[in-house]
Amino acid sequence: MDAPDTELEKELKATLRARSELGADYESALIESFLEKVEQRLDGTLDRRVRRHLAEQQIRAVRGSRAPEQPLGHFGERFGFGIISLVLAVPLSAIAVVNAGIGGLVVAWLGIVGVNVFQSGHGGRLFARRDERHKRSDWED
Repeated sequence: MDAPDTELEKELKATLRARSELGADYESALIESFLEKVEQRLDGTLDRRVRRHLAEQQIRAVRGSRAPEQPLGHFGERFGFGIISLVLAVPLSAIAVVNAGIGGLVVAWLGIVGVNVFQSGHGGRLFARRDERHKRSDWED
């Protein structure tokens, strides 16, 4: 637990002790007091997040730069793409050899290698739209 959580925990324990000492007559006042402290803590956290977000926007505006881009491609996508292309290469090679001989095999493998080079050269950007839809909010920590 970090420091703010331990402070709230101490406040809760103190409120429960005060309730046991003072009785049920003061219960609503004690609960209101504790909830005000929780609300103040939440307001402080929200204020810090908003200030940080605004500062980041101002820094980007001053520098004239865009937000840092996500790393290009994910290892799993690139690895999966390579595996799928090799699995599909077997029937493509067989079809190419049967229909066009060794020349067809060479053309088929040039196509397979070309698609994989294109995919690796673009760092997996073929899947970029899906990543943009699932992008985290700027407000999340």
